Amino acid sequence: MNRKPLTLAQKKAWWGVLFVTPLVLGLILLFILPLIQSFRFSLSNIRLVESGFAVDYLGTINYSSLFTTNPDFPRTLTESVTDMVVNVPIIIIFSLFVAVLLNQKFKGRALARAIFFLPVILASAAIANLDISSFVGSATSIGGGGGEAGGGDGLIQSFELKKLLTESGLAPVIVTYITGAVDRIYEIISSSGVQILIFLAGLQSISPSLYESSRIEGATGYEIFWKVTFPMMTPLILTNIVYSIIDSFSNNSINTLITKTAFSSFEFGQSAAMSWVYFLVVALILGVSTALISRKVFYYD
Repeated sequence: MNRKPLTLAQKKAWWGVLFVTPLVLGLILLFILPLIQSFRFSLSNIRLVESGFAVDYLGTINYSSLFTTNPDFPRTLTESVTDMVVNVPIIIIFSLFVAVLLNQKFKGRALARAIFFLPVILASAAIANLDISSFVGSATSIGGGGGEAGGGDGLIQSFELKKLLTESGLAPVIVTYITGAVDRIYEIISSSGVQILIFLAGLQSISPSLYESSRIEGATGYEIFWKVTFPMMTPLILTNIVYSIIDSFSNNSINTLITKTAFSSFEFGQSAAMSWVYFLVVALILGVSTALISRKVFYYD
């Protein structure tokens, strides 16, 4: 029996399956199976024995103990979510602002781009673990004539800014948010390199004809930004928000707590339960954020 030859569309489909197969196998072996195994560990008590380890089923005891007998996990999880809520909007706004500036034509543009991108491209473990804020704080204290005086100057400046904003009539919530952003300025800058690069690539892909037609119609620079640039950047804003949320959760105090619980206290079941709660919280935040923001995303055809 002669088989009917494959059409061009079917050949392309099978080639697609061939190229996707390594990714699917890696996803199953390196993600799905460890995910199932960690969920099993989260429902059990793991004991080290001579032959390796023994798994005793406990049910949901590990999960309930996280919020009843563990004093550190709820507090650390709340702090991580709060830091994400504060940092991500500031990172997105700062990255878009810097990308728009770096997209302008001016002398020294290549050097300005290198200042923002080199720390991201050439980042090593030593640079990634460097506490820049502590370094700058110590330099400020040296310049101020003493450690206590330098630390006091920074604290006084923070109080002065808060007092100034409060006296201007801003709501306490907004004042707290702004002062918190100022306190996190070094963290914001160091976490914005990839986002700036993505925004800059998006800005350079916008057709110049859109800007030319806007200027012919008499639009100002402010109107061009909000009517042309910002709508065209909304898909990348969504991409950067997802990236920033994941990046903010990838290296924080709760990861340290999970690691210490497993390898310092040897409570592997408790650590697995922490990981699963953490994973569900991150998935929920990503799902809600994506669902809300994707409604406002503009795709140019």
